[in-house]
Amino acid sequence: MSPAARLPWIRRLLAGGVALVAAVAVAACGGTDAVAPLPVQPPAESRPSPTPSAIPAPTASPSRPPPTSGRPVAAPPAPTTARGTPHRPTATSTGPTTSCQGAVRYDLPLAETELELLRSLCFATGAVLRIQGIGPGLVTVDRPELVSQHYEAGVVDIRFVRPGTVDVTIPQQDREHIVTVVVR
Repeated sequence: MSPAARLPWIRRLLAGGVALVAAVAVAACGGTDAVAPLPVQPPAESRPSPTPSAIPAPTASPSRPPPTSGRPVAAPPAPTTARGTPHRPTATSTGPTTSCQGAVRYDLPLAETELELLRSLCFATGAVLRIQGIGPGLVTVDRPELVSQHYEAGVVDIRFVRPGTVDVTIPQQDREHIVTVVVR
């Protein structure tokens, strides 16, 4: 077959292939007028009312409560604290209690905290003491080999990277306040 004779045959084959691909795509989607709703948001008019037997029984999960809607549940936020108070887990422990906190972020807003009342803290390795509302270079530590310190936009983050005892010096109102941090 000559190249000139093959050209119309190739054109017909390509045109038929494109039409076939378009037809398969439309059929796979349910036609041109049928659009399926997203799985997390079924349309209100076609949503059946659940019967007690159709509702799945909630499973016990110590880390997250079961979702209450069809939407996916986001992961819980990282442990954090507000206004200088430590983050307390909601689950109760049957073991012995300790005053040492885990590897949490402890926020210390200087505008709202009386530093005279804060003498010592205890954290696990990896915890961060976030001091808010202070200038650069003002917060010092006596054992810099035990911490990683970072300043940005009025906030000093002190991450405790090794176990030990660190004295954190915070100047406020012409006075230096020392907070002793025990890192386990």
